[in-house]
Amino acid sequence: MTKTPSPIHIVGGGLAGSEAAWQISQRGIPVIIHEMRGLRMTDAHKTDKLGELVCSNSFRSDDATSNAVGVLHAELRLAGSVIMAAADANQVPAGGALAVDREGFADAVTERIVSHPLITVVREEVTGLPPTEWDNTIIATGPLTAPDLGEAIARENGADSLSFFDAIAPIIHRDSINMDIAWYQSRYDKVGPGGTGKDYINCPMDKAQYEAFVNALLAGEKTVFKDWEHVPYFDGCLPVEVMAERGPETLRHGPMKPMGLTNAHNPTVKAYAVVQLRQDNALGTLYNMVGFQTKLKYGAQTEILRMIPGLEKAEFARLGGLHRNTYINSPVLLDTSLQLKSRPGLRFAGQITGCEGYVESSSIGLLAGRFAAAERLDEPVSLPPVTSAFGALLNHITGGHLVSNDEPGKRSFQPMNINFGLFPELAPGSIQRPDNGKRFRGKEKTVVKKNLMAERALRDCRQWLGLPPAEIRHGSEEQIPAK
Repeated sequence: MTKTPSPIHIVGGGLAGSEAAWQISQRGIPVIIHEMRGLRMTDAHKTDKLGELVCSNSFRSDDATSNAVGVLHAELRLAGSVIMAAADANQVPAGGALAVDREGFADAVTERIVSHPLITVVREEVTGLPPTEWDNTIIATGPLTAPDLGEAIARENGADSLSFFDAIAPIIHRDSINMDIAWYQSRYDKVGPGGTGKDYINCPMDKAQYEAFVNALLAGEKTVFKDWEHVPYFDGCLPVEVMAERGPETLRHGPMKPMGLTNAHNPTVKAYAVVQLRQDNALGTLYNMVGFQTKLKYGAQTEILRMIPGLEKAEFARLGGLHRNTYINSPVLLDTSLQLKSRPGLRFAGQITGCEGYVESSSIGLLAGRFAAAERLDEPVSLPPVTSAFGALLNHITGGHLVSNDEPGKRSFQPMNINFGLFPELAPGSIQRPDNGKRFRGKEKTVVKKNLMAERALRDCRQWLGLPPAEIRHGSEEQIPAK
């Protein structure tokens, strides 16, 4: 008679925790979910249901041919995700997006989890790091991790290991920047550690452009914080619009100072102000706007930021923000299987690892669950290929982010949604017309590139999952009936 494996413990019953539990249970391993809601609520949740959606009811684009989020949807379905099954069964009209009836969705997730014979849900608050007898544990407590647990995580890993708020600058796809206007140069051509003297992309402004930009920042619609999510302003992360409020010249003596820079396209004309962008990922496909944290609403951000010369057609991998969010310094603290380097057997999953979004959190929960299950069964941990959406997101969390060359050691890791900028580039020569071999250009090239990346991701994900090459599931193996 085969002995039942010892249980795996999961702290947190949100999207990531529920998905991790489901994946583990499918391997025949018992799971204990420790969820404090029911005894103690967070500031954002309204119920004690598992998988409750606290913000939007949208899972965003469901297009698996040209949208990275849609590709992640497809990979979750291929992997038998309980979260995607519940979403598919409770879908509401939303055009090309996957939106859900949030109550029906949470009911479906809760019913499937609590009724599973191998999953036990214990309503209790875990106030410290899990005890050592929980030899295989996943912490999936999300961005609103309870203070006591957050403090315990910080004590274990050091004061700089945990952030309690995000101060995020916009991140732009490199190939959408107009390099006929912008140029590469470090300030004063400084060659820092690992640098070349040309480590920044620079976008110049004349006086009229700068003044119009500052006026737009002041007039732009801002996000208003709820009382419970209020976050402090620190001098190093002031929103650009707050700096603009301190005087019209503040920005050009701060993050937009033109000193030490010479326009490669027009060397004799001194820029009045310069916006700098710094490489954000190891692949070199994403650049962040240096010093451009903002609480402008998303619509205002895109309109105002595209006023910057060179960014008129900028495509954003993510927009800026400033909000409460608990997440760990994952690239430093976690190994490639999401395991805490200082404590084997303890993994993290979901938004606390530094991902953003419902499907991203669910995906990291799925991976953590699979990794923990393999460890419990004494099997090798199989990492998803970096060409897949799973692998691209995992790579960002565990090592794909760069630390600033001119500020070694400074924490630069920030949460991220899935986007094609996290995927490795296609092989040279891939983006060519099949009839005559000529290159695609402009928007047509962008569409073809996304199509090819999506096709490669799903092909490689199927191979990783051991599925036939042509197999596509429009939902997981078992559909959860809608309520």
